[in-house]
Amino acid sequence: MLRIAPALEDATLDMATETAPTRAEAEAAVRTLIRWAGDDPRREGLRDTPARVARAYEEWFSGYGQDPLALLERTFEEVGGYGDMVLLKDIPVSSFCEHHVAAIRGVAHVAYLPSERVVGISKLARLVEALSRRLQIQERLTTEIAAALETALKPRGVAVAVVATHDCMASRGVNRPGVGMVTKHLTGALASGPLRAEFLSAAGL
Repeated sequence: MLRIAPALEDATLDMATETAPTRAEAEAAVRTLIRWAGDDPRREGLRDTPARVARAYEEWFSGYGQDPLALLERTFEEVGGYGDMVLLKDIPVSSFCEHHVAAIRGVAHVAYLPSERVVGISKLARLVEALSRRLQIQERLTTEIAAALETALKPRGVAVAVVATHDCMASRGVNRPGVGMVTKHLTGALASGPLRAEFLSAAGL
């Protein structure tokens, strides 16, 4: 099982006893879906589509092969006494909703209050990417990012906000394109008071 924040382990399936489908089985499943949709997977334009979809899935869902906590292992203690909020804004989010396998697109704003150590800012972006590249719901993605930061850095507070649009709402069902969803998770010293307001203002919320 992937090592993730302990608070998330109960929600993670233990796949140790499961055998992953082969690429051939995955491609066969795509051909079945194409036939079910009403087209012929043997025609020229679709002949290579199952292989392309399998390769795309490897990229879209590469987060299952990454340990979010490992991305945050290297930290720095020589911060010159810095103790204010560290905020990385507008981190791209590209994910898929677990209910319809439809795209989720948006940005994440991630902040923390260092206690004794900081992490390289690129690691914050990599953390968001690793957790995004799984089947997700936006609410869980938001809390998973925060939980990983709390576990790895033990900061005085964490704040995460995700703003995204969902194709499952824009292209089917209620059919309302352009509707944005906002989720937030704030802990510790960032959960209330002036620092909460500062984070929300800096994030444009």
